[in-house]
Amino acid sequence: MIYLASDHRGFQLKEAIKQFLAARSIAAEDRGAFAYDAGDDYVDFAAEAAAKITANPAEHRGIFICGSGQGMSIVANKFRGIRAALCWNTREAQQSRRDDDANILVLAADAYDEAQAQEIVAVWMDTPFSGEERHIRRLREIGDIEARNFK
Repeated sequence: MIYLASDHRGFQLKEAIKQFLAARSIAAEDRGAFAYDAGDDYVDFAAEAAAKITANPAEHRGIFICGSGQGMSIVANKFRGIRAALCWNTREAQQSRRDDDANILVLAADAYDEAQAQEIVAVWMDTPFSGEERHIRRLREIGDIEARNFK
């Protein structure tokens, strides 16, 4: 399952990404915002969706969108098992999946147009984790840090 989350600045792009995923027959669940509200907070939506992904981080993924992408990234990475990657282009999207097994793609709505965002999403969705030993070792090390810091 792909969980979607956005605040007001990412709302329009999230709606477009939702349609893009549906056209590719990719199941997605929208965790908000459900309407444009200039007073909403990205924290609420990122936390709601990240909690869903944390329930099964190996199987569930997310696409989070806010104006800069920074806030969504910060909130998402506060959850155990989350590896949220803010990607500015397709190369970063590919590397975040291939090398880091990122389970959340974060997009900056202010940085690119709908077509560019869709291209980033497509590459991210289509890129598998490489499974290379060095990357598995690094993910294990990240897990060790989480075990020490997330009580």
